[in-house]
Amino acid sequence: MSSIPWVCSQCLARSTRLVRKPWLLFPRRALQTITDSDLSPALLTRARSLAKEHATLSERLAISFDPKNAKRVGELGPVAKALTEWNNAKKSISELKSLLDDPVAETELRSLAVEELETTQATLTSISNDLKRALVPRHPFADLPCLLEIRPGAGGDEAGLFAFELLRMYITFCTRRGLRSAVIKRELGDGTTDRLSEAILEIEADGAYGLLRTESGVHRVQRVPATESKGRTHTSAVSVMVLPSFPDTGGTDGALNFDDPSSDYYINPQEVRTEKMRASGAGGQHVNKTESAIRLTHVPSGIVVSMQDSRSQQANRKKAWQILRAKLAEARQEAREQELVELRRGVLGGVARMGRGDKIRTYNYGQSRCTDHRSGLTVHNLDDILEGGESLETVMDSVRSWLSDREILAIASEIPEKRQ
Repeated sequence: MSSIPWVCSQCLARSTRLVRKPWLLFPRRALQTITDSDLSPALLTRARSLAKEHATLSERLAISFDPKNAKRVGELGPVAKALTEWNNAKKSISELKSLLDDPVAETELRSLAVEELETTQATLTSISNDLKRALVPRHPFADLPCLLEIRPGAGGDEAGLFAFELLRMYITFCTRRGLRSAVIKRELGDGTTDRLSEAILEIEADGAYGLLRTESGVHRVQRVPATESKGRTHTSAVSVMVLPSFPDTGGTDGALNFDDPSSDYYINPQEVRTEKMRASGAGGQHVNKTESAIRLTHVPSGIVVSMQDSRSQQANRKKAWQILRAKLAEARQEAREQELVELRRGVLGGVARMGRGDKIRTYNYGQSRCTDHRSGLTVHNLDDILEGGESLETVMDSVRSWLSDREILAIASEIPEKRQ
């Protein structure tokens, strides 16, 4: 017994606590690298506010169920969970600092801290990243199906040919991902089978908008056309617009209220001019004898939608209204995003949004590369991208990460930081 050194009760209690909580074992230099700078005061303020709202609504739900409160609690759950984990980690670090400041701390405990350093740093970094991502609000249309509209731009026939290839790329991508898609509008150039004038692809899966919204913008192609005798590279452009697709009735849960004038989904029928006409193109006597085509014009905005793909006037009318509602909702959402861009421009130093007028991606056939101009990612596997393969998904993932990072920076800029 005489060989066992005497240990005070405080040290024994502290050692017992460390055994139960091995994540407390840090050397001092590790603590210096893990500071509150990982999460700015602005982000922490927002996280604590949302966590408080989560706790309040959870208490209300325990008393009486309300669908809106339940949905909001579900949205705030990841923030509350990540903040709890972050607070626990910071509390552990604070306890560790107290231990390292204790002159009687044992050398053996410090050596254990070195062994745990790398794992603990990675854990804290992961928690911080999870919290940042949880603070990014979901796009209001993220869970909806979508409509993908493709139109050739500058480049003449070459643009129409590439537009046709993009349509095939997205159809193949949806097939590979198990997403049900259907072409609800396809217009080809006169006398051609592979030069697209306009196409609309409907992806009916929930969440398709959130998956494909990265594709909105101008897609540029650089290649030598088949008709080019001197081997010169031509540049053409195709516009892609991703629109939310709404259910006919606005949803069974009332989340999309088509009758509420303040909602993005509302259209005043008196502001829409409807025209009936005979369809053009292939179709035989049916095209010549019936007025099955429909053109809708939203007078205040000037948005025009025409539909003639179906032999039924009623079916064309239904599809035209679906597209018109989608375009108006997207335009209203885009206007709000533009207001935020103007407010944030000084902090972000540029545009932090995706617009259909922005050049977003270049497909270079000569170098077999695809470059996304938002995330900066370049992939040298153009064939796989045009086949809707994993390379295309890699590019889309990089853009989603870019959007998330920009949104985090914008959130941090909205709340003035206070010195502590």
